[in-house]
Amino acid sequence: MNSVPSVDLNEFLSNDPVKKQKFVSEIGDAFEQIGFVALKGHFLNDELKDELYSVVKSFFSLKEKVKKQYEIEGGGGQRGYTSFGKETAKGETRADLKEFWHFGQINDPKNQYPQNIKVTEIANFNSCGEKVFDCLEQTAKEVLRALALHLKLDEFYFDDWVVGGNSILRALHYPPVLKEQQKSIRAAAHGDINLITLLMGAHGKGLQVKNNNEDWIDAIAEKDELMINVGDMLSRLTNNKLKSTIHRVINPNEQIVNKSRYSIPFFMHPKLHMPLNCLENCVDENNPKHYEDCTAGEFLTERLIELGLIKK
Repeated sequence: MNSVPSVDLNEFLSNDPVKKQKFVSEIGDAFEQIGFVALKGHFLNDELKDELYSVVKSFFSLKEKVKKQYEIEGGGGQRGYTSFGKETAKGETRADLKEFWHFGQINDPKNQYPQNIKVTEIANFNSCGEKVFDCLEQTAKEVLRALALHLKLDEFYFDDWVVGGNSILRALHYPPVLKEQQKSIRAAAHGDINLITLLMGAHGKGLQVKNNNEDWIDAIAEKDELMINVGDMLSRLTNNKLKSTIHRVINPNEQIVNKSRYSIPFFMHPKLHMPLNCLENCVDENNPKHYEDCTAGEFLTERLIELGLIKK
């Protein structure tokens, strides 16, 4: 593929079995071939999206010492603020040119996960983040139902693992790139850790995907679309049947690189005890088992160590 295909979730949600199967086939094929799709018909409306971008920009505009008070020492960047230059892609030596904020699971009656951090300077910051988290979790759940059917599983196979799971909504700020930073890029080539990622803000140049020919292609969504990609957990679970594609955020031309860039991905994680053992129907003589058994929590910890966010 030389471009990222577009699919419409409304087809899957319709009562028309032909349209539903069309969506299952299209997203399944795309995730096997390139690992990315642009999704229309999701549950996030423009008003809420615009509100979140507004409060996020307000937060990143705060003075550094104010933002720093929301950075949790030893928290592995799982909640609250992570300052500029703290995260490094797996295998890279230069830190990514970004700072970010994490909203975590809001449906956590058993207190399994770190608590969300409350920002006091911006009145609707947390409430807006929680609403967007809910909309994107609902969207991701439907996408995983379609993928379950594509994998010849029960449609609701993922539901109990992901509803109330360890998902994260990340608000990213890529500041203007200084001349001395030109050798680094905004986000080095990497694969995502989780099951699937839903990205707001892939409407301008910067995000690139590596296709099967090892070519970098631009991944640009329309304004009413989310960019969705397979993460390493889902690739591992399906024994590489579904493709976790390497992607990056480059420094574009000089006019654009001198401006801030914002993007907001939702990382759909399962509950920590979900087994990521390769599915039996994804293993055969032509595609032997590639991974050892582990849980989602074990895999997450391993990757956070590799990213430099937590220490052994």
